[in-house]
Amino acid sequence: MTTGTARPAPAELAAIIKADALDLGFSAVGIGGIELADDETRLSRWLAEGRHGEMHYMARHGQKRSRPDLLVPGTVSVVSVRLNYWPAGARPAAEVLADPALAYVSRYALGRDYHKAMRPRLAQLARRVEALIGPFGYRAYVDTGPVLEKPLARNAGLGWIGKHTNLIDERAGSLFFLGELYTDLPLPADPASTDHCGSCSACLSACPTGAITAPYRLDARLCISYLTIELEGTIPEALRPLIGNRIYGCDDCQLVCPWNKFARLARESGFEPRHGLDSSELTTLIGWTEAEFDERLAGSAIRRIGFARWQRNIAVALGNAPHSPEIVAALAALADSQSALVREHAAWALARQQGSA
Repeated sequence: MTTGTARPAPAELAAIIKADALDLGFSAVGIGGIELADDETRLSRWLAEGRHGEMHYMARHGQKRSRPDLLVPGTVSVVSVRLNYWPAGARPAAEVLADPALAYVSRYALGRDYHKAMRPRLAQLARRVEALIGPFGYRAYVDTGPVLEKPLARNAGLGWIGKHTNLIDERAGSLFFLGELYTDLPLPADPASTDHCGSCSACLSACPTGAITAPYRLDARLCISYLTIELEGTIPEALRPLIGNRIYGCDDCQLVCPWNKFARLARESGFEPRHGLDSSELTTLIGWTEAEFDERLAGSAIRRIGFARWQRNIAVALGNAPHSPEIVAALAALADSQSALVREHAAWALARQQGSA
């Protein structure tokens, strides 16, 4: 891109931005406005009902989450991008879920942390725009601020928010990351996406814990992704057996979505599985030391939950696995953990293994 003597017209500039976003490796790009009044109402109701659980950050910024121009003054347009993440080299999800001796990790987290893959590209996109038109107001987000990324992506034509509350595109399913570039550029908006879930309720039936309490309504307190990633403390005992062998996140609602027959594989090589996380034995992972956890998961989104929650999650999965002396020994070894959180979940799992729970 070369610097011109006159700023392109808004429609031309929008076309250039989209072409550059695709050139930088994003899977799709769209532009939308900042009107989110209906979404703000839904968010306020969800928070008032306490369905966000311990994710207090969801309420911390008030209306800035649903009003982009309050979060970044001057914002008038949002460039939304997608990046496919489904790794071609991963063992089939259904096979791993069907084997209780294996650890299931949500497929988005098997490789490189998506923040590190997307945010630099958004920064590059902004620099390309600056090279063309000069300085302008912008801020990039990749799940890093109080942003309603799915409604913004819907408004930009990148998909509709499905009954499982994830974004779905009729040509690409839902297995992608989202990012945003807030701008003060008056760019023409793309047509917003419309809903195509129809009468399908597969995701509601598939949710192991019933976290999708009604179409388009998610109770995070029941969601396995929340329980294994966001929740810092004790996983409620009644929910532990329902978690099965899922040690980090859950993909069930997306695995059954018929639109994911159109899902695209990741072109980003960094999203391929690392350290065998697509099909590791639970007993192997529970044997990692904290140093091994830190080293092997460097550059991974998983590392952010910390070693104690990692062991907590694996202990629950071991408690759900068929009895074996190897599992009993692994759980018994956790009795000496420095973490009370780990000791409590390991004791519960050991009792199940020994048939007294």
